[in-house]
Amino acid sequence: MLKQERQQRIVDILNEEHKVIASDLSKRLSVSEDTIRRDLKELDNQGVIKRVHSGALRKGPPVEDFSTRQGIYNETKVNLATKALDLIKDEMVLLIDGGTTNLQLVHQLPLSLKGTVITNSPPIAMALSNHKNVEVIMIGGTLFKQSMVNLGIDTFESLSTMRADLYIMGIYKIDPEIGISVPSLSEALVKRKMASISTEIVGMVTSDKLDTISNHIVCPTDHLTYLITDQVKPEIKSLYENQKIIVMD
Repeated sequence: MLKQERQQRIVDILNEEHKVIASDLSKRLSVSEDTIRRDLKELDNQGVIKRVHSGALRKGPPVEDFSTRQGIYNETKVNLATKALDLIKDEMVLLIDGGTTNLQLVHQLPLSLKGTVITNSPPIAMALSNHKNVEVIMIGGTLFKQSMVNLGIDTFESLSTMRADLYIMGIYKIDPEIGISVPSLSEALVKRKMASISTEIVGMVTSDKLDTISNHIVCPTDHLTYLITDQVKPEIKSLYENQKIIVMD
């Protein structure tokens, strides 16, 4: 098998199984582990996969800016948001950070809802302007335009005086072993703080983000109470359920 064919086979296996182990690939493709490691390094340099200590994970969807993401997977995001509505009750204190799926959820909240929403996302705060019975607490900071959220020390310190019943976390990448991760250190720190002040945490995740990794870890995956996703394979679903996460698919 030529190198190009072998590397394509590695990518195909990764897309199918979401994760590969170097020692296992060595046996499956009848080459040395050193050869596999070189293949994985080359594929990682090309931006095709994400290398980890023992093998590799899927790269996952590219991190686009907020306006671009608003036009992607809209029907799926509507379906995920609809499932999440069952978790939201009157008089709750909700903490909702950035993300186009989170914004879709806010658009679906009934106008009769009573409660409090804490957010560092200007688009989400604006979307709640017609909810007369919802108190909106907008957390300040420096606007991170790519994600349309406020970040920084002011954001972090403001959260220290708050508690939330339910944190609706916008998720970039998630892996059952490595955890929830994002490309920005500042956003990772704010999300970690948000998780620490919340009784329960829900993540709405399109299936292309499952078993993928980014540069900065927010928290272990088992910090989630609920994982709402779509079209997940039973063997992948079980990896999250084994961590006592309620998977809604």
